[in-house]
Amino acid sequence: MTTHAMTAGRPWPMGAEWDGAGVNFAVFSANAQRVEVCLFSPDGATETARLPLPESEGNVWFGRLPGLGPGALYGLRAHGPWAPEAGHRFNPAKLLIDPFARALTHPLRWHPAMRGTAAGGRAPDPADSAAVMPKAVVVAPTAPLPGLRQARPAAETVIYEAHARGLTMRMQGLAAPGTLAALGEAPVIDHLMRLGVTALELMPLQAFADDAHLVARGLTNYWGYQPVAWCAPDPRYLGRAGAEGLRRAVGRLHAAGIEVILDVVCNHSGEGGADGPTLSLRGLDNASYYRLAPGGAFIDDTGCGNTLNTEHPAVIGLVLDSLRHWSGAYGIDGFRFDLAATLGRRAAGFDANAPLLAALRADSVLGRLKLIAEPWDTGPGGYRLGGFGHPFLEWNDRFRDGVRRFWRGDAGTVPELATRVAGSAPEFDHAGRPPTASVNYLAAHDGFTLADVVAYRDRHNLANGENNRDGHAENVSDNMGVEGPTDRPRIAAARARRIRAMLATLFLSQGTPMLQAGDEIGRSQGGNNNAYCQDNQTSWLDWAAADTALAAFVARLAAFRRAHPVLRQKLFLHARERDLDGRPDIVWWHESGRPMAAADWGEAHRRFLAVKLRTAARTPPFAAREEALLLVFNAGPPQRLVLPPRREGRGWRCSLDSSRPAHPATSLRAAAVTVPAQAVLALAEERRE
Repeated sequence: MTTHAMTAGRPWPMGAEWDGAGVNFAVFSANAQRVEVCLFSPDGATETARLPLPESEGNVWFGRLPGLGPGALYGLRAHGPWAPEAGHRFNPAKLLIDPFARALTHPLRWHPAMRGTAAGGRAPDPADSAAVMPKAVVVAPTAPLPGLRQARPAAETVIYEAHARGLTMRMQGLAAPGTLAALGEAPVIDHLMRLGVTALELMPLQAFADDAHLVARGLTNYWGYQPVAWCAPDPRYLGRAGAEGLRRAVGRLHAAGIEVILDVVCNHSGEGGADGPTLSLRGLDNASYYRLAPGGAFIDDTGCGNTLNTEHPAVIGLVLDSLRHWSGAYGIDGFRFDLAATLGRRAAGFDANAPLLAALRADSVLGRLKLIAEPWDTGPGGYRLGGFGHPFLEWNDRFRDGVRRFWRGDAGTVPELATRVAGSAPEFDHAGRPPTASVNYLAAHDGFTLADVVAYRDRHNLANGENNRDGHAENVSDNMGVEGPTDRPRIAAARARRIRAMLATLFLSQGTPMLQAGDEIGRSQGGNNNAYCQDNQTSWLDWAAADTALAAFVARLAAFRRAHPVLRQKLFLHARERDLDGRPDIVWWHESGRPMAAADWGEAHRRFLAVKLRTAARTPPFAAREEALLLVFNAGPPQRLVLPPRREGRGWRCSLDSSRPAHPATSLRAAAVTVPAQAVLALAEERRE
């Protein structure tokens, strides 16, 4: 061991901070008896020093090491009681990752030496884990990267959810496919701009663990929802450009007018349950960082074995500091919170004003970014759609399922579709929240791709090694006569027609649309609806087989949405009269040429819906518009529609027809129109001489 001398430091900032002449270390632990910083040789193979942090204040252990600088490798060891029944699982044989580490030497992949508990579960495991653990790396502070910082309001936002590696791994013309640097290369940015995407939402980049059960099956944790270091990009994404590749990519995306949103996991860690590895928080202070039941058992409201104690100041500080780091150092413009109901979970249940949620809203930096909640977890009362309050946006799975059911032809689904097209007012029209609080989507990383929604009735997850028991059993899908790929032209055409109809529904609905990467090019995962462990061609986008015509149609939909603010309003539509012209802001139109009656909504056989939209009543005069749109959704056979009466000097123009995706806009002269089967029409009111 090399001789070093710790000197007086300070209890902030948390983690390892280089000041130009040395490194200050600060670590929280309320129950440790001693915390050591372990230094390693440049190759990470040899532990060269163990240095107890000399001071403790407010349960923060700290000290400064003069002469240490960027590039130094370190880990932590914590000494304290082994008393699982009281929540304490200290085990100094385990090298621990600093939860505030800014960089790691290599990805964390399960090894038996990482076990915190010996066989039988009654004693600490004695094996030293240092040889198999990633080491934290001291990094020099970076100047904040200018970001868009909510420059684009939600009403103008189109989100594109993507996996950084899966998006770029098979894309032609990239210098560094599969890395974060590739996100800033021209082919990626050009594709996003052609589509009309305004925000790229990336699946987790925080350093994560490969679980034991995956390693045993020769698989990896592809999705990354098992964090171990909340401030460090996972090394497997960095490539030769390192973390600077992400900074450059974000800068180039910003220059193209595209925001970058990061999917973050603040509800659990990659340490699993009681039999999981000791990697970081468990060894530093299990009783403080995790929610525990009386007797020390882990509360599992996340389905991942543990739940972070998001009411504890140390956890709140870890979350806030990590998000500020990603925003400042990398220019991230917003965050999507995985299983966000956990962030508001208290002893009495979910609370929208729980400490962490309140802190996020009140933060002078984070509160101005885009904050998106996945509004559920697996705990009791964990489904909280609509419950997060401003400024949060929320993933709306009821939009996804309602649209899928309508286009599948389920009985009695017209009222549900109407609710979703109009912005999901039952869930979001309260406390001053706008329709854009609803993040509308048809498919996401978790579940079938859009192409698989119309090609598979059942999940096909055998490649995951769990006997096809994993993933959702009910996908609200329809194979349309053949399970999986088909060479029957009629079925292939019907599938393509339904996909276009669903995409049109997404872009014509009030709310914030989100597109899953690859759905615009017809991407399939072969019916795998839980490809979390498939780091291969199952998950990577196949650009060589891209449906370019479908992508062009999506771009046309996005352009139409941009051109018509009536589709992206800040106020809900409730058929109120407008000050502008005394006309109602929304009219549900019957195909016979009259407003819908109450009895019409109860027709179980109905597969047809038409709605006339204007600017919402109570819209400020400077934002009010005179234009009207007529949107038509027909999941049944061809249907004659008597159009709403024309105003003098005006008429209807069919701007979009999902059954004829490349057909140009056409002015309609007749009083009625035949709406094709399985189609969406968008008619815009136009002035005529």
